[in-house]
Amino acid sequence: MKGEHDKEESSARHRPQLRTGGDQPVDPEDLVRLSGREPTPERVERARKQLEEHGAAAVERYLP
Repeated sequence: MKGEHDKEESSARHRPQLRTGGDQPVDPEDLVRLSGREPTPERVERARKQLEEHGAAAVERYLP
């Protein structure tokens, strides 16, 4: 029979890794799609500027 300590240790090993949007590379077209819009040249250019200015924080607006 497993004790309480064994249960806690087992569940800690099997927890999924949570990821945020900013921990992966994103290109401007991805950022436009994250906003729920279709990429157009104007939107992609605006997204490129957002990524240059804000970096990963630009993605965090749309993803947790």
